[in-house]
Amino acid sequence: MVRTGPTKKKDEAFANGRLLIARGYLKDARNSNSIADPGDIGNPSMSTVINCAIAYSDALTAKFRGEINQDDHQAVTKLLKATLGKEFPAKQQTNLRALLEQKDEVQYGSRAKTRRDAERALERLEEFAAWAEQQFTL
Repeated sequence: MVRTGPTKKKDEAFANGRLLIARGYLKDARNSNSIADPGDIGNPSMSTVINCAIAYSDALTAKFRGEINQDDHQAVTKLLKATLGKEFPAKQQTNLRALLEQKDEVQYGSRAKTRRDAERALERLEEFAAWAEQQFTL
């Protein structure tokens, strides 16, 4: 059994709510990147991207396992892997992990990320979100 970290029980209604929120974050991240000025920092957009990835992960684990990760964002990938097994592709594990690894620095650090950093984060999110959306249609 894979060690997943602390979790909290959630139901299908929660999963549907988190999916709706994830879609909202995705739209906001896209909008933020599309209207950014060349000199803008990337942290706000990247924060939205990371929160979106977490919301999609919560929606998936709530739907398919009845649990969500609690307080340990680095364990989100492990819980999703424990939930979906081999249905969680390595590429999407890499995308999610890469986004989550930046959470503390982006949201609580003092170093400004570039617009290019934000664009790369959104590219990873777009791949992860497309895959996550497919899971809800299976």
